[in-house]
Amino acid sequence: MPEPVLPSTARTLLARTARVQRDGRAPSLVAGVVRDGGLAWSAGRGDVAEPHTDVQYRLGSISKTVTAVAVMRLRDEGRLALDDPLDRHVPGTPFGDRSVGQLLSHLAGAAAESPGGWWERVPGGSLSDLGLTGEHAVLGEARRFHYSNLGFGLLGELVARLRGRTWDDVVADEVLAPLGMTRTTPRPSGRAAQGYAVHPWADVVLAEPEHHAGVMAAAGQLWATLTDLARFAAFLLGDTGDVLSPATLEEMAVPAGVDPSSPAWAAYGLGLQVLRVDGRTLTGHGGSMPGFLAGVFVDREERTGGVSLANTTSGLDALVPGLLADLRAAEPRVVEPWRPAEPPVPLDQLGTWYWGPAPYVLRAMAGGLLQLAPLPGRSGRASRFRPLADGTWVGLDGYHAGEPLRIAPDHLDLGTFVFTREPYDPAAPVPGDVDPRGWTVA
Repeated sequence: MPEPVLPSTARTLLARTARVQRDGRAPSLVAGVVRDGGLAWSAGRGDVAEPHTDVQYRLGSISKTVTAVAVMRLRDEGRLALDDPLDRHVPGTPFGDRSVGQLLSHLAGAAAESPGGWWERVPGGSLSDLGLTGEHAVLGEARRFHYSNLGFGLLGELVARLRGRTWDDVVADEVLAPLGMTRTTPRPSGRAAQGYAVHPWADVVLAEPEHHAGVMAAAGQLWATLTDLARFAAFLLGDTGDVLSPATLEEMAVPAGVDPSSPAWAAYGLGLQVLRVDGRTLTGHGGSMPGFLAGVFVDREERTGGVSLANTTSGLDALVPGLLADLRAAEPRVVEPWRPAEPPVPLDQLGTWYWGPAPYVLRAMAGGLLQLAPLPGRSGRASRFRPLADGTWVGLDGYHAGEPLRIAPDHLDLGTFVFTREPYDPAAPVPGDVDPRGWTVA
């Protein structure tokens, strides 16, 4: 069980939640913060029955992240590759040449919405019912970020075809059940909130409709309780169980498509939104459907998460980043103590190396990683590296992500860049050789 927040922290979190519910005129709002694998604090405001943690709300686009997890499981099993064209698994669409990875990152150029009636408010059918044509490929592939509900409908169809079962059944059996999210379902079940639109000029509400979205379900169908959404936040923080490996989850959180329309730093990984807010990187997803707004975001460095669910179509200020900021200010994470650890390479391979005249430091990091970075106070490119079975290393981030690093006694070879123990060491294999006159004053 997670340790509850301090009473003073609880007051601060409640005050923020109450103000957002009142000012946003949400008929009901439930919210919580997550640490140590579960809810450390939660509250319900407005017309919500207790226990507020067990009332279902619609998740909207948080369903996309669940769909992405199902796709990545197929990738990890070798059933598909992210570079596979969609036509290899779902033939006959106008997106046949767009890759699975591009669909996951909203880089495939697919239309934002599916053709026909507004899919969020009318019953859905099959893929063939959509009648997709070339006009629904609104942009070229890999040209720019373009959020696409349609793209995730296609990914749900891919999951269903490769598993030979419906998307509903696949995500229930492979994602939700293993995580213990027993109150997350495709349609409302048991205690569930009614979705409402709130009139812009008067304090009256209008009930919103609810249907199964058919092939578009993978983009926004799921309903969940606060308890279950908190469990999903713990999953995003690394408690992945047997659903995904931590390495795959980290891969999903690497920004791929950047959304330039956002006033703040915002990007998209593989089914995950990645936001830079007040100097912190938050990973998760927001959700909206007619009658509902939802959010789940985690601060992986602080090891905390925030969740919120409301039954209103629009009008709420972003709550989760504020809750995480309040928690961080009131109860900052106490990190684990440093302890000595065996370095992953011999000590004489660590220390100062030079890329031409520029000094860099190769150092061992926790988890058996290496980091190559410029000396403090100097500009340059920094990357982390993990070992491969053949004795080489591969970049994890920064400019050298995916690039091979080979360590020799007298030099480092990093994607054709050679680092030497002395600036332009003539005894090392410097590309283009070294002027035999050496260093001179002119």
